[in-house]
Amino acid sequence: QVQLVESGGGLVQAGGSLRLSCAASGRTSYVMGWFRQAPGKEREFVAAINWSGTITNYADSVKGRFTMSRDNAENTVYLQMNSLKPEDTAVYYCAAGRNFIGFNYWGQGTQVTVSS
Repeated sequence: QVQLVESGGGLVQAGGSLRLSCAASGRTSYVMGWFRQAPGKEREFVAAINWSGTITNYADSVKGRFTMSRDNAENTVYLQMNSLKPEDTAVYYCAAGRNFIGFNYWGQGTQVTVSS
């Protein structure tokens, strides 16, 4: 079992930055991911990172603007979001899984709102 708690969301102007954190407890040797869901839209993949932090995947919409990292000593993953756009507004969810395809554990989400 894995428990995930996100933090760091908030309101920011377009062009600004935010850093999301996800603290994990329990078994933590998982691939970790970030997903987001905007109002009226389906949840979509944002980024993922392997256990060692050597492999990261990003959605095309965030490449070059978002950076995912992890600190295994702190059991925490991060999502650094720069050059934020209004279309990045969503609830952001942290997730854990055995591989990059399936994520079995989810956090409660944190709201990110980007104003124009």
